[in-house]
Amino acid sequence: MRAFLGLTIICPHVLCAEHSSSRAKDVIIPAKPPVSFFSSRSPVLDLFQGQLDYAEHVRRDSEVVLLFFYAPWCGQSIAARSEIEQAASQLSDQVLFVAINCWWNQGKCRKQKHFFYFPVIYLYHRSFGPIEYKGPMSAVYIEKFVRRVMKPLLYIPSQSELLDFLSNYEPGVLGYFEFSGSPQPPGYLTFFTSALHSLKKDYLGTVRFGVITNKHLAKLVSLVHSGSVYLHRHFNTSLVFPREAVNYTAENIHKWALENREALLRWLRPHGGKSLLLNNELKKGPALLVFLPFNPLAESHPLIDEITEVALEYNNCHGDQVVEQLLQHLRRADAPLLRPLAPEPPEQLPEPPLITASPCCNTVVLPQWHSVSRTHNVCELCVNQSTGGVRPSSVGMPQCSFFEMAAALDSFYLKEQTFYHVASDSIECSNFLSSYSPFSYYTACCRTINRAVTGFIDSGQSVFETPTITFSSLEKKCEVDPPGSVPHIEENRYLFPEVDVSSTNFTGLSCRTNKTLNIYLLDSNLFWLYAERLGAPSATRVKEFATIVDVKEESHYILDPKQALMKFTLESFIQNFSVLYSPLKRHLIGSDSAQFPSQHLITEVTTDTFWEVVLQKQDVLLLYYAQWCGFCPSLNHVFIQLARLLPSDTFTVARIDVSQNDLPWEFMVDRLPTVLFFPCNRKDRSVKYPEDLPVTLPNLLRFILHHSDPASTPQNLANPPTKECLQSEAVFQQGHISHLEREIQKLRAEISTLQRAQVQVEAQLSSARRDEHRLLRQKQTLEKQHSLLQLHSEQLQTLYEQKTHELEEVAQKLQELADASENLLTENTWLKILVATMERKLEGKDGAENLTPHKEAGSGHPNPSGVPRLPGGSPPPSNSSSTLASERSNENRTD
Repeated sequence: MRAFLGLTIICPHVLCAEHSSSRAKDVIIPAKPPVSFFSSRSPVLDLFQGQLDYAEHVRRDSEVVLLFFYAPWCGQSIAARSEIEQAASQLSDQVLFVAINCWWNQGKCRKQKHFFYFPVIYLYHRSFGPIEYKGPMSAVYIEKFVRRVMKPLLYIPSQSELLDFLSNYEPGVLGYFEFSGSPQPPGYLTFFTSALHSLKKDYLGTVRFGVITNKHLAKLVSLVHSGSVYLHRHFNTSLVFPREAVNYTAENIHKWALENREALLRWLRPHGGKSLLLNNELKKGPALLVFLPFNPLAESHPLIDEITEVALEYNNCHGDQVVEQLLQHLRRADAPLLRPLAPEPPEQLPEPPLITASPCCNTVVLPQWHSVSRTHNVCELCVNQSTGGVRPSSVGMPQCSFFEMAAALDSFYLKEQTFYHVASDSIECSNFLSSYSPFSYYTACCRTINRAVTGFIDSGQSVFETPTITFSSLEKKCEVDPPGSVPHIEENRYLFPEVDVSSTNFTGLSCRTNKTLNIYLLDSNLFWLYAERLGAPSATRVKEFATIVDVKEESHYILDPKQALMKFTLESFIQNFSVLYSPLKRHLIGSDSAQFPSQHLITEVTTDTFWEVVLQKQDVLLLYYAQWCGFCPSLNHVFIQLARLLPSDTFTVARIDVSQNDLPWEFMVDRLPTVLFFPCNRKDRSVKYPEDLPVTLPNLLRFILHHSDPASTPQNLANPPTKECLQSEAVFQQGHISHLEREIQKLRAEISTLQRAQVQVEAQLSSARRDEHRLLRQKQTLEKQHSLLQLHSEQLQTLYEQKTHELEEVAQKLQELADASENLLTENTWLKILVATMERKLEGKDGAENLTPHKEAGSGHPNPSGVPRLPGGSPPPSNSSSTLASERSNENRTD
């Protein structure tokens, strides 16, 4: 720092040093304290300081609580604030709504919760929870979900409500509980918790839970015992929860219902971010996407009922009577008493009465289509009454009243734009269904007449007097529309769903076609942008739209937005898609950019002008580009120079923006930029410019001259061919003809060779057939022998069993004889002993008698042994007793 001429000079490096030293210390500004996110008058309790502990405290004192976790800076949280307040204003007397600031770093919510996105909605039902809501941030959807959590079970008190429950497009689970015995029957709390589990796993609530307390009503769905659970399915066998095989828990009931449910219709609700939801569903096959305005809080949804009816008829392949009964209930007819849900034999229905042969007609004059036009469209409107399809007990003779004609006129004026383009003397006819009566439809036939002949109408002369038009019979089609008119394809069917033949053709169509449709529903109030991308008009009064998307065929079709979305039009749309050669026209999306004026050298092609440009009678060189393609604009000057060199009356240079226009799949490309050449009158021979060749003016000219017709090239047009050229051309053609003749001879030789080979193959086939017949006869002989052997084997087996039985009886008898013989031997032995004893006793007595005289004689020598002796004094022989015993035993044996 120096002083010069009284001025103080500060060096720049000193300033830098002082500035760097001042920034060396970090200055941290504390965050501002949070403020209330909701207004003080809001029914939502706002814990803007993140008091999570207080939220847990108040949650325990309430039955149902909704916790709204938000971040004050989050745009989606700010957008959902008004929706939460609107739902809270409707349910604040039943549900406690609590909002928690989960972003302030000093709050407990930020310290304990770690969310990846905002806002987050949790619901608690007493001690059960949290149940996270992931649906649309709309008040009606949030309120509907909260009401489902408040009342997860639907009470079914009558047969009518049971039919309503079973005919719904969502799968239904019914539980039967008897409350007469106890205030809370066994298993009820488990079933109630399973319904809450279903809402926790699927925020869409695709499985509906109901409760039946009447045992007679429960028997109709095969529920007999209290605590049993029933899963209704339309086309597969309905199921009862197997309590004997699976534990009766809330998680198991929900898992069982989720695994075995049957999806008739599916709601698609993309969350707005990147996801594979549509891709995964469209890969399953052709899909019918129906966009309709949906109010979740509405008590009834007539349009959804009609779509459900279409889906039931479309998938009813076997004519199930239960499905027919549900269809009858959906049509709001006088449904009979509900029968048990079991298949029954079809009843013989009486033949439908014929259509009335005397309709009522009236003449209608449409205003001219243009203020300067002097033509009118005059139509004859007839009311045709039919009783086909609907069979009341008694149908009286049809009578045309003033009200029926007024209804016919109302329906006619809704479709009068169909006849505005009539500009010929031919008569065009169209049939359309009555909106008021299921017994009536209308026929309108129109023709164009000048203003000068309108007096014929006043004079009473009919302009429709022609032998080809007959209004009295529905069996005769109206005259084919002229090429100038383009009637709706869906209106070409002259039989309506109320007529039995038509409904029969549509019933079970999904099983008779290879292009089975999956049906999806989307809320047009939320996802109309998707419908516009698929071809729906951006400005429309009613946001209803239907389209069929076939990813495999890379095409989609749209239902005419001019037609009302109803059962009849959907059935016609599905039928036209399902036939082998579909009359539906593929929908292609194109930009609104107009074609370049004539002074421009390059023609800008769109989807609407593609065929007009490509199929014109001159050669076309087409450049494919896109707005995001950075290299594509560098080719513009090359194509401009090419267009200047080629004559515009015989050659067209064009380009198309593929990012704004759809093209048929046969003309699509896989890279940009791409150049295609379409020769004159040979559009099927389109040629792609080589990718390895630089796109320069000389290369493009060589490419065009090589593939174009020689007669249409610019050189030949400027310089006609000379005589020498014609002669050389004739010689060349003659050589080409001879070459073709040689090729034809070779082909004929090959054909003869193939014919000889065919004869040999036929001979081999005949020999093989003979061998087959011989083997077949041998097989039959062997089968007969096998049957005889089997019969003989059975007879031998029977004989073997018989002999075995006899041998067993003989053995048993022999055993009995042996036992008897053993008993006899024992008895014989005892007899022997007894006889011997008796003999000894007898011999003893005889000896005593003999000894008495000797004693008297004074012998004095007694016999000490007591053995009898003979008179000589000697004892008897020892074998006398044994001989006597043997004789006695022989006698016993003989006996």
